[in-house]
Amino acid sequence: MLHFLAEDAGDAHPGSPVVLTGPEAHHAAAVRRVRVGEEVTVGDGRGMWATGTVASVAPREVVITVDQRRDVPARTPRLVLVQALAKGDRDELAIQAATELGVDAIVPWQAGRSVSRWGDKAEKGRARWAGIVREAAKQAHRAWVPEVEQVATTARVAARSAASVVLVLEPTATARLSDTVRAIEEPAEILLVVGPEGGIDPGELDVFTQAGARLVRLGDSVLRTSTAGPAALAAVEVCLGRW
Repeated sequence: MLHFLAEDAGDAHPGSPVVLTGPEAHHAAAVRRVRVGEEVTVGDGRGMWATGTVASVAPREVVITVDQRRDVPARTPRLVLVQALAKGDRDELAIQAATELGVDAIVPWQAGRSVSRWGDKAEKGRARWAGIVREAAKQAHRAWVPEVEQVATTARVAARSAASVVLVLEPTATARLSDTVRAIEEPAEILLVVGPEGGIDPGELDVFTQAGARLVRLGDSVLRTSTAGPAALAAVEVCLGRW
């Protein structure tokens, strides 16, 4: 069954219409070629999930009549990927896969060793990541679209240790990720910090540990920045009993 996003559909109820416009309508009508009478699902990206029937199709407007609605609660604990900016599309591959695997929020991190530098284009970069995350969430049929936060410094990420569990992925760490997660008692939020190509600078590791973050490793392999986050996320999902 095809799934679409309509961010203004939060008040939808059985019998009411949900109208797709703009790029989403074009995608439904021209790319996916939906037909009148076809059953689809639609969400608002904030927990509203509805099943409906296509009532009309036009290039710039697709109308769906809601048949059933349910509200999916946000998950606890929240899983947040802090992804260092990386060259090429490696960081984008990471956030796309992480979204499909269930991440709840993503923080772009301007790490010391990041080759990529957003600088005064930070908002443009964040918007691009948000677009990638939105499409990945739609493809994965997720009721909640992960938030992409503003680009963060090392100090800002480390400061979140005061209220959240911050796990820094570091190949030289002695603690295993799975053991650490299973020992945590009902956290509200878990941050998984992934460094750029070349790893996390030793000075940044000191900043993290002094703030209360924990260094953990993923097995014996040294993973790329594009795969470390998704691999850690999958492991945490298993440890939390979600998979």
